[in-house]
Parts: sequence; structure tokens; C-alpha cells
Amino acid sequence: MITTCRLVPERCIACGLCAVYAPDIFDYDEAGIVLFKEEPEANKQFVRVEEITAVKKAAAKCPVRAILLEKEKVR
Repeated sequence: MITTCRLVPERCIACGLCAVYAPDIFDYDEAGIVLFKEEPEANKQFVRVEEITAVKKAAAKCPVRAILLEKEKVR
């Protein structure tokens, strides 16, 4: 199984917690809305094994659930 992270920008309230807990993964647009640091245009990306702890923490701390983690089966 692999883990993917999906962003729901319309839920984001620009609180900044995701960047506190996973600064290498998350960034913000000019309005303060969450986006992926490496792929700003993407709304979903794979989570590397070495990043999983930080991404899980950021998702757990997001007060509006704008960061969703999903498990997918590898075929």
C-alpha cells in the first residue's frame, strides 16, 4: 500500500499549522491557502516514506480537514 495526500483548498482557513508540522511538504499561495511545495498545481501527491510522520501530524492538526490521507493498493 502507498499513502497519498489530497488537499481540499476550499476548506483551508490559512492557519499555517501544516507548514509548522511539515514545512518541507506544504506551502501557501498568495492568499495563504495550502498547496504542495514541490507541485503547487497538484491537489494530490504520493507521500514518501521519510515524510509520512510529518504529513500525518499536519493532517491531524488541520482544524478543517483540508489535508486528507488516503491509502491505495499497489497493483
